Amino acid sequence: MAESSLPPAVVALQDELSRMPGIGKKSALRMAMFLLKSNRDDVKRMARAVMDVKDKVRICSICGFISDTDPCHICQDAKRSSRMVCVVEQPTDVIALEKGGVFNGKYHVLGGVLAPLEGTGPEDINIGGLVKRLQPEGIEEVIVATNPTPEGEQTAFYLSKVLQPQGVSVTRIARGIPVGAELE
Repeated sequence: MAESSLPPAVVALQDELSRMPGIGKKSALRMAMFLLKSNRDDVKRMARAVMDVKDKVRICSICGFISDTDPCHICQDAKRSSRMVCVVEQPTDVIALEKGGVFNGKYHVLGGVLAPLEGTGPEDINIGGLVKRLQPEGIEEVIVATNPTPEGEQTAFYLSKVLQPQGVSVTRIARGIPVGAELE
């Protein structure tokens, strides 16, 4: 079906849905058609869930993870070791590591990786927040768990250079992940 034959509201919804990562025009049109066929109450529930995420979920001011409290439940958990911090790229990486249930420290979300070709430098990701946490929290070990991509490796190297002079041990997550894959 040619886009010009679609009602403007469907085209607008398709355009908005296709702005999401990994969603192309075809997938967005399938989603739009699904919503069109769904009953009104289901669509309202979905819209309410989207608005609730925007209204109630925030970024933890300490670690950068997502939460409905600030600080997040992980930062508030007294049973977790505050001497170890696992540094990840995105909140989804924290979720993936938490599913494994083997890490009992705290986290720090960078919010990206160094990518000079794309204009992303150290000031564009949350490295400063990590450095500020070192002394007050008594952090002794930083486990760098960036993805094994060229940008993730470059970020890990940079973090090592910045953190080692601060007197913390900097280690890299074990390599059970093939090069080019992502933690999630």
